[in-house]
Amino acid sequence: MAIYAEDFSVQTKADQSPLTEADLASHRLIKTRLAQLTPEIPLLSEEGAAVAFEQRRVWRSYWLIDPLDGTKEFVRRNGEFTVNIALIEEGVPVLGVVHAPALAVTYAGVRGLGAIRLRESKRGSIHTRRAVDPPVLVISKSHRDAALDALSARLPAHISTSRGSSLKFCLVAEGSADFYPRTGPTSEWDTAAGQAVAEAAGAQVVRLPDWQPLRYNTKPSLINPGFAVIGDPAYPWRRHFEIPA
Repeated sequence: MAIYAEDFSVQTKADQSPLTEADLASHRLIKTRLAQLTPEIPLLSEEGAAVAFEQRRVWRSYWLIDPLDGTKEFVRRNGEFTVNIALIEEGVPVLGVVHAPALAVTYAGVRGLGAIRLRESKRGSIHTRRAVDPPVLVISKSHRDAALDALSARLPAHISTSRGSSLKFCLVAEGSADFYPRTGPTSEWDTAAGQAVAEAAGAQVVRLPDWQPLRYNTKPSLINPGFAVIGDPAYPWRRHFEIPA
C-alpha cells in the first residue's frame, strides 16, 4: 500500500501483463512468512521461479499464491486488486484467503468449515444465496471477449456487474451475485484462493464446457480452462450451455 500511495513504475512481462514493485514485494513477504509457518510445504507463485511439471506433479500439497491479483486495477488505482493465498491438497483448494487492502476487506474459506468476511473490525460468516430473479452475473472488469458476449446472450434475463481480480468469486460467496462465468484465459494462481472461499461458502466452481470441478496441478500448463462459479447449485444454469444439435 505504500507503493500504491506513491508514483510507481510499471513493467511489461512476456505475456504482456503489467508488473510493479508491489507484486514483487508482496511475493517476497508471503514467501518468507509461509516458509517460516510451513517449511515442509512447497510454494508456487506467479512472481516466483517456474517449477517444472515433473517436479510439482508429485506435490500432495502446496501453497499457490498470486501476490497481486489485478495489477491492471492496481495501476488504475481503483482499489479492486487482491492478494490471493491458497493451500492445494491433491489438486483441490482447501484453504483460501483473498485480501483487498485498498478496500479494507478480507475473505477466507476452509473446505468443510465455511467462509468468513473481515471488514475493518467486523467479522462474520458468509454464504451464497438462492438465485434471485433476475439473477446477478459478475464479470471481469478488464477482460471481456466475444465468447463471453455469446454466452451472456444465451443466459436468461439478468443483471450484470463487474469487478476486478478475485473479488468476483467473493461476490458470489457473500451472496451479492449469483453467477460468475469466465471464458478468457486465467492462470491457476488467479483462481485457487477465490475458489476455496466460494466453495467454502456453498458455491460450485466448474469447468466449461464439461461442467466438472475445476482442479489444480493436473497438467504441465498452468492456464485454466473456461469456468463458472455457481452460487446456487440448484439453479439450472447448465441448460443454458447446452447448444441444440
